[in-house]
Amino acid sequence: MSNPLLDFSTLPRFDEIRPEHIDPAIDQLLANARAAISAAETVAPVSWDNFVRPVDDATEQLGRAWGQVSHLNAVVNTPALRDAYNSNLPKLSQFGAELGQNLALFSQYRRLAAAPAYAGYSAAQQRIVENALRDFRLGGAELDETQKPRFSAIKEELAQLSAKFEQNLLDATDAFSLHIADEAELAGLPDDIKAMCRAAAEQDGLAGFKLSLHMPVYLPVQSYCDNRALREQLYRAYSTRAAESGPAELDNTGAINRILALRAELAGMLGFANYGEYSVATKMAETPDEVLHFLRDLATRAMPYARRDRQELEDFAREHLGLDALEMWDLAYASEKLKEARYSFSEQAVKQYFTEPKVIAGLFGVIETLFGLRAEPDQAPVWHKDVRFYRLLDGAGKLVGQFYFDLYAREGKRGGAWMDDCRNRRDKAEGIQTPVTYLTCNFGGGVDGKPATFSHDEVITLFHEMGHGLHLLLTEVGELGVAGLNGVEWDAVELPSQFMENFCWEWERVVAMTSHADSGEPLPRALFDKMLAAKNFQSGMATARQLEFGLFDMELHSRYAAERESVLQLLERIRDEVAVNRPPAWSRFPNLFSHIFAGGYGAGYYSYKWAEVLSADAYAAFEEAPAQIAATGQRFRREVLAVGGSRPALDSFKAFRGRAPQIDALLRHSGMSS
Repeated sequence: MSNPLLDFSTLPRFDEIRPEHIDPAIDQLLANARAAISAAETVAPVSWDNFVRPVDDATEQLGRAWGQVSHLNAVVNTPALRDAYNSNLPKLSQFGAELGQNLALFSQYRRLAAAPAYAGYSAAQQRIVENALRDFRLGGAELDETQKPRFSAIKEELAQLSAKFEQNLLDATDAFSLHIADEAELAGLPDDIKAMCRAAAEQDGLAGFKLSLHMPVYLPVQSYCDNRALREQLYRAYSTRAAESGPAELDNTGAINRILALRAELAGMLGFANYGEYSVATKMAETPDEVLHFLRDLATRAMPYARRDRQELEDFAREHLGLDALEMWDLAYASEKLKEARYSFSEQAVKQYFTEPKVIAGLFGVIETLFGLRAEPDQAPVWHKDVRFYRLLDGAGKLVGQFYFDLYAREGKRGGAWMDDCRNRRDKAEGIQTPVTYLTCNFGGGVDGKPATFSHDEVITLFHEMGHGLHLLLTEVGELGVAGLNGVEWDAVELPSQFMENFCWEWERVVAMTSHADSGEPLPRALFDKMLAAKNFQSGMATARQLEFGLFDMELHSRYAAERESVLQLLERIRDEVAVNRPPAWSRFPNLFSHIFAGGYGAGYYSYKWAEVLSADAYAAFEEAPAQIAATGQRFRREVLAVGGSRPALDSFKAFRGRAPQIDALLRHSGMSS
């Protein structure tokens, strides 16, 4: 098997994959998939085994190979890899459009649904058929033949524009660096961050410090650096990335306008009034208006708290920091100072306790407590020396699944944190194909021989992504179409991830994952109590920020008209409604909003808040029965995680909770209930 992308007998051979492998592998797998589909179009009488399974086999191999390519493009981006990725992206888009518009396959699925044997299919199999029929309609299968080429062209161009949007943002981030010769200019910046910046400068053959716009550097500068001019300089650079003030070839403005126009055209071709309607057709929410009402109802509850948070910060900044005008580059800095003054602790001091080995051990301990599973180090080829690999075992030592950790920021790696599937679960004749997932973050690594330390927010991020991973790893559905996250409504996908965050606030969990970087001492209870007291610090402002993003996204995709206002004007109108922190006019947030323009969250950003209602209510079940954590955890695993997308997410939630979700727990957990 000379081409590693064509080897599905084992784990991906990441240490062997080269850009030159991509073209021949994708071409061959596309040909295989098309051949399988051609054969499936005419089988009769149609059945699960002679129709669905062969198509799954061929398309799964294509998806797994392309998933490896896409993953490498995100985590070890190089010019050669990017070129190979971009040259193959249109082929995949064309194939997807062909599949979505294939009337012969559509007819076969309808025959399958009408066959007498269908009543005897499992719930998972019936759900797959229902989803397939829906997706064919959304994929343009019922369009007039004269319209299909245009529909396919739109899908292909949208895929290319999304990839270009993300690449522009990555390039603009990597292109910025600032050399600081005088350490005095970095007064207030924590020593471990300065050590990281000094090491970065040394790699470039320079003395002093190299600052970047990557989160492990940018956020500490904004939070701790006393040098207001330096904070402003980095904020301006960060918030104008991929915009008209930089290199023209990296400006995302044109991509935004084109993406919006194409999405509107695509939705219109399918009979939807707007892209928001098209988007929610596969979600728990039924209409864009329902989403907007949900967000605005939450805003009514949250805005008094947000305005109070802002006023408190302004008063503190004026009285204690001499800042009469609180600018955006002052917010994190002033907030950190206020938190220290109010709760007598520093996030940087807390960070020294969350050393990487203890955090990971603590995370694995929570998984064992909740679900009776054990995570152990494992071996696999990896794409970078910092990547680690683990296996997840049940109580009998049986393999449940495996996962990669890629935790550190670096050049050539996309920002943010995410989970993606490497291989999903399938029940095969030869046995169970166990799932494998990627868990990717952008934390700072250890320096000077010390282990990496994580802020508490970063610990929460790690738990969040592990929650997504567990959704894939703990599926017990054997049919690919609804295993793991497949078939789960997008606005319910964040339920397991946000649910896991709650355990970062339990004393017994937290103390087990701490060991001071210098002394080795665990986190003192008194310091944790201060963290707990500060848990909802500025939760009103944080909620308002998320509502701003969600309202902007859904308004943009359901009510926006380019001839009436610009994207920036719409954003300012939303800010008039819910923003308490107003960026300068030169800020270009839409150009950075990769979630909705490159990350699959178009007309779906509201999902974070929607799922937060579900996750807070789910966690409340553990609060209500503290002596039955294992039993409640097993029930959550059985009713939510194990079933994947084999039934509606609302049904899964009701099966776990015994009722429909309620918003009360979210408001209580956020400190916004009376």
